[in-house]
Amino acid sequence: MKNILITGGAGFIGSNFVDYIIKSANFDKIIILDKLTYCGSLENLRESKKDPRFVFIRGDICDKNLVKHIFHQYSVDTVVNFAAETHVDRSILAPETFIRTNILGTFNLLENARKYWEKISPSSSKVHFHHISTDEVFGSLQKNEAPFTEDSKYKPNSPYSASKASCDHFIHAYFQTYKLPVTISNCSNNYGPRQFPEKLIPLMVFNALEGKPIPVYGDGKQIRDWLYVEDHCDAILQIMKNGKPGETYNVGGDNQTPNIELIYSVCEILDELLPNSGYFPHKNLVTFVTDRPGHDRRYATDISKINRELNWKPKNNLSDGLRATIQWYLSNTEWVRKIKQKNSYQSWLKKNYIKR
Repeated sequence: MKNILITGGAGFIGSNFVDYIIKSANFDKIIILDKLTYCGSLENLRESKKDPRFVFIRGDICDKNLVKHIFHQYSVDTVVNFAAETHVDRSILAPETFIRTNILGTFNLLENARKYWEKISPSSSKVHFHHISTDEVFGSLQKNEAPFTEDSKYKPNSPYSASKASCDHFIHAYFQTYKLPVTISNCSNNYGPRQFPEKLIPLMVFNALEGKPIPVYGDGKQIRDWLYVEDHCDAILQIMKNGKPGETYNVGGDNQTPNIELIYSVCEILDELLPNSGYFPHKNLVTFVTDRPGHDRRYATDISKINRELNWKPKNNLSDGLRATIQWYLSNTEWVRKIKQKNSYQSWLKKNYIKR
């Protein structure tokens, strides 16, 4: 692998992955393609862009001519596709955006990879396409059901998870039909530095710092598996190096935590780090709100396959990862300020909301 194209590389997970491979992999060129929508920012790549291998291109993965140009211009032999609309609430309000970016965008990347790689490497021995998916494609687990495995049936319950499920099917189809060397990772809920403020953990932190209500859907007992973003990046790199083409690998933090417990843990860490806060104790800000439509009750991810085949497991437990994440936000107030100034949630809604 020489020249890697990372789509969505200015977003949360993508930018962390760029940082990670700059330190851990020997690519000649690291090309980042990102549309810089509300959650993508060049601030996330501030350190990475100092590397001489770094190339940034602002653009849309749905742009056929642009993607074709990138493959030819930079002789791309590796693709890691992070580019996606990811927020479930937004998918409920404006599903069309998710269909376009997640499904049509992934299809465009696959087609350009197939056509270009058939010319430069007919044996497909030196090229690779890795797609980032989610455990949400498997739907919701009941209380005593076994965790999701790679063989679990797809039962998406939101427009977001349905769009990601469609992507996964296209990836598998391109492997079966065209022998395109692909892999998929279905990850659990990521957290860590540079996550956009609408997501659960940073939202809790920022609301607590400003004395705003900390909203909790329903009874707060929805269960999730939490994966520290650097652990996820390490798993992706291991799959790219040693994963078997055509295979899917579940990647998780190996924990099951009710949302309300996670939120109280965030509040306790903030109490410890900010004992003089005017909103101490921060758990008093917790406010229960109406549950969102189609809210999955429980996710749990079985990571035995990636552990057995690739010798991977998460290095960070939830307690240490939460503390590191919160400390990063407290130490990077300028990043927070710039991200919040960029595009507000309300402006996105005004532009993209589809009346039904």
